[in-house]
Amino acid sequence: MNAIRLKNFRCFGDEQEIALAPLTLLVGENSTGKTSFMAAIRALWSMFYGQRVPDFKEQPYDLGVFADIVHSPEQDGAPEGRRFELGLGYSAKSDSSDVPRPCQFDVLFDKNGAAPTPVRLRLSDFERKVWVEYAFDGRFWQVSAGTPQGIWTPSPHGKPPVIHGAQIWPFFVMMNVYTRSTVNARAKDDSPLLGNTADQSMKITPDIWRAVEELCRSQFAPPFFDKVTYASAPVRSKPRRTYDPSRVVHDPEGDDTPTYLGNLAHQRKDKWKTLKKELARFGVDSGLFNELTVRSFGRTGSDPFQLQIKEAGSKAKSPFRNLVDVGYGVSQVLPVVTELLRSGAPPAFLLQQPEVHLHPSAQAALGSLFCRVAQPDRMLVVETHSDHLMDRIRMDVRDGKSDLQPQDVVVLFFERVDRSVRIHRLTLDEEGNVWGAPASYRQFFMQEVQRSLNL
Repeated sequence: MNAIRLKNFRCFGDEQEIALAPLTLLVGENSTGKTSFMAAIRALWSMFYGQRVPDFKEQPYDLGVFADIVHSPEQDGAPEGRRFELGLGYSAKSDSSDVPRPCQFDVLFDKNGAAPTPVRLRLSDFERKVWVEYAFDGRFWQVSAGTPQGIWTPSPHGKPPVIHGAQIWPFFVMMNVYTRSTVNARAKDDSPLLGNTADQSMKITPDIWRAVEELCRSQFAPPFFDKVTYASAPVRSKPRRTYDPSRVVHDPEGDDTPTYLGNLAHQRKDKWKTLKKELARFGVDSGLFNELTVRSFGRTGSDPFQLQIKEAGSKAKSPFRNLVDVGYGVSQVLPVVTELLRSGAPPAFLLQQPEVHLHPSAQAALGSLFCRVAQPDRMLVVETHSDHLMDRIRMDVRDGKSDLQPQDVVVLFFERVDRSVRIHRLTLDEEGNVWGAPASYRQFFMQEVQRSLNL
């Protein structure tokens, strides 16, 4: 995913398309749509990569029902007939070239009872100027393809394929298989592969059909069945003195983190050794702790255990202390850091205020960790109110502390304009300076500085 498009979604009225980066920082006042923005990313990611219909009430983003989600300037409920649209930009490679092509996946949502449901999905290849669309007419899903020369519907037997509306999943896979099998079966036939709705005598060239087939195939990146994205809540779970082992089930508040660490320490000692070392590295850099360990009260994986740490600055022979007996910042940041550093981490992170309960120096260390972890194939979207975190990222990019380049970081500033929100995309230069900021960016902070200087 390298861009997101929003229209009539929550506080975003007019259409906006925003380019993302491996590390994208969301800043702005409270209630300006930053959480909704991340919810839109997860919804699109789950549809495109996970092949499932999004649940807009899934924690940690409970956006409510359709009327709560669709943009309503009057703030008195969504007008009849209003829909909302989400889209993601991505890069696809063809069979004949390794050069990525710009493509777009767009979804139109309408009301199904009280819940939003997709009614149109379109895959577009901008370079080859072809698109494939799945549209729901109230009963069936139908597929069509188009170019500047015309619009076609697959009709090898005279009738377009349909899928009953109740079978939204797995309609992605069914349509993909149908379209590809149609192409493969008719590729050597001189008759039209698709019936042209405007001119039945027109035929699609083999080059266009190859483009259509590759576009359908690009829809299916390998699904990430473990976790499509990692989405954290702004406040994580409270630590407990003792934990009982159980099955690891992802929780946005990080309630699964102790169980994951306990299971890893008992069952996968090699991976535990590696992760433990990485966690200790962050603990020292942030000044939060020197070492973390799992203390088991038995010899089997079913025995209770504790998470214990050696406090920052303590000597090598200093005793470990229970996680519940030290500062709250450790337990709050541990789920996020564990997820970032663990083996097999997900390809996308949506983090809400990860700096909560952290000292400024620890907030800065978290910024350095983000620079080290973010990669082209591992996207981090971080909502933050921390100047210390942002300043550390700017300086680390400037000083070359990681492989992250200035173009790999963007700052999205959310500004309230009347009853809608406008997103401003700010960039970094080689010196770590922020460019493209509107007048309102930092206005509050500058006023506070001037007041402190009695100006």
